[in-house]
Amino acid sequence: MSEYLSVARRMWHLLEPLHATLYFAPEARRVAAGLGHDVASRWPSYFAWRTAPLGAAGPELTAATYYTFSPRMVSRYLPRIWTVAAPAAVLEARLLAVDRVLTALVDGRLTTAQLAEAARLARQAAENAGPAARPLAAANLDLPWPDAPHLVLWHAATVLREHRGDGRLAALLTCELDPCEALVAFAATGAALLGRGWSAQEWSDARHRLAARGWIAPDGTATDRAHKEREAIERTTDRLAAGPWRALGHSRAERLAQLLTPVLAAVCEAGYLPSHSAPVTGRVPAGRTS
Repeated sequence: MSEYLSVARRMWHLLEPLHATLYFAPEARRVAAGLGHDVASRWPSYFAWRTAPLGAAGPELTAATYYTFSPRMVSRYLPRIWTVAAPAAVLEARLLAVDRVLTALVDGRLTTAQLAEAARLARQAAENAGPAARPLAAANLDLPWPDAPHLVLWHAATVLREHRGDGRLAALLTCELDPCEALVAFAATGAALLGRGWSAQEWSDARHRLAARGWIAPDGTATDRAHKEREAIERTTDRLAAGPWRALGHSRAERLAQLLTPVLAAVCEAGYLPSHSAPVTGRVPAGRTS
C-alpha cells in the first residue's frame, strides 16, 4: 500500500485546483449571485456550494465536518443560507456554475476523446473512495453522476478531494489537535493559513496549549517535534487517501495525471486561485488544514 502514498499526494495536487475553481471563478460567483447570495465575500456561496450535498445542514454539523472553521464563523452563514436557496437548488446551480467554468478552462486543452477518458478514469477512482467515516465524500457520492464528461470529471475530483480531506481530519484527531490548534500548529511550520473565524484570544490560547506540549518554541516557531508531527499527519493523510488510486492502478493513475496536467495549467493561467489556497504552491487546500 505504501507505494501509492506518493500517487495519492500527486493526484491531490492535480485534482484539488480543479475542484476549487468553484469557490473562486467569476462565472461561479455570477451564478451564486443569481441564487441571491451576497458575493461581496466568498463565504456565503462557499458554505452553500460545499455543504449542499449534506442537505440543509446546521452549524454544528457543518463545523464538525469542516473542522478547522470556528463554529462561530459557521453560524454566521448557516442555516441562513438555506433561506436564500434550498440545497436542491444550490446543487443544480453548482453544476451550472461548474459547466460554465470548466467549459472555458478545458476548451482547446483536451480533445473530446481525452476529456471522456479523463472523466472515466477519475470516476473509476472516485467510485473506489470508501465512504465509511467520510461524511463529505459520502454525501457527494450519494448524488447522481452528471452526464457531461467535464462535469463527471469535476464531480469525481470533488469526491476524491472530500475523501482525502475527511481522512485528514482523522489524522488530526489521532494527533489530538483540536480545530484551532491544527491551524496554529500548521501556521507555526510556515503554512499560509487563514484564521477561519477564530478570535485572537482563541488563537493565543491554542498557541499556549501547543507550547506546553512541545510543539511551539518560545519565539513562536515550530519545534522539531512539530515538524515531525506534521510530516506524520501528511503521511497518514496520504495513506488514508491511497485506496482509490490503488484500485485504479499505477498506469491508469499516470494516464489520468497526464490528462489533468493541461487542465491544471489552464487553472493556473486563469489566476482563479489565490496562492494561499492552491496546492500547486505546496499549501494545504482551503477548507481543511486544509
